[in-house]
Amino acid sequence: MLKRTLVGIFRSHDQTGEKAKDPALKTRNYKLSRDKIWDEVTSVLRNSGYKVLHEVKSVGEIVCEKRTVSGRKLDITLTLFALNPTATAVDIYSASRGSLGDLGANYRTILQIYSLLDRKLAAYKIT
Repeated sequence: MLKRTLVGIFRSHDQTGEKAKDPALKTRNYKLSRDKIWDEVTSVLRNSGYKVLHEVKSVGEIVCEKRTVSGRKLDITLTLFALNPTATAVDIYSASRGSLGDLGANYRTILQIYSLLDRKLAAYKIT
């Protein structure tokens, strides 16, 4: 966590991906169709204090925002893409508004969203 805070002095965004060096930032895969994951993800976000701003189901993109304890806003984009008809991957991109770094807020936000999804969809997570 200290390393992420120090990196966050200069960087104001973070993202997940298949080739992420940090295992916590690896893409999450679930054994559910994209439509079912979509409903679960939007439900989790709304019930966890995230403000959903925009949803494009045909593209698989959900845009939301969250305020940090310091008052800054984070813009978060979740991308859901079907791996096959019964499996879906979820990637997250989070960026802070403003010019300075985020002190690791985007990293912590991504981990929080993944934690919420992993709890809700534990039976369907593909490891």
